[in-house]
Amino acid sequence: MADEEVQRVLDAIDALGEGSATDRAQRLTQLLDQWPDTHARVREMRQQAVAELHEGGLSYRKIGELLGISFGRARQIVEGVTNPRTQKPKEPAGDDDQPG
Repeated sequence: MADEEVQRVLDAIDALGEGSATDRAQRLTQLLDQWPDTHARVREMRQQAVAELHEGGLSYRKIGELLGISFGRARQIVEGVTNPRTQKPKEPAGDDDQPG
């Protein structure tokens, strides 16, 4: 079940599909035009939150459990890796799973 705030955002996106075809097309075009910047901002906010969890003492493994992702993905998020298939970490990661 989605968090209440997340659900409101999802509901707002769904509402963009209502109304006349012209209205829908205009609203959806506007959203898509702004989406790259918005998506980047959301990724940065998540990266900061995950980094705070790690700096606060949680291991990547525990962060992964909390978020429903692998510990490796948790580490990649902290390192700023947005596409693990094509992008290398910005800074080399240590071999340990401990914060620091």
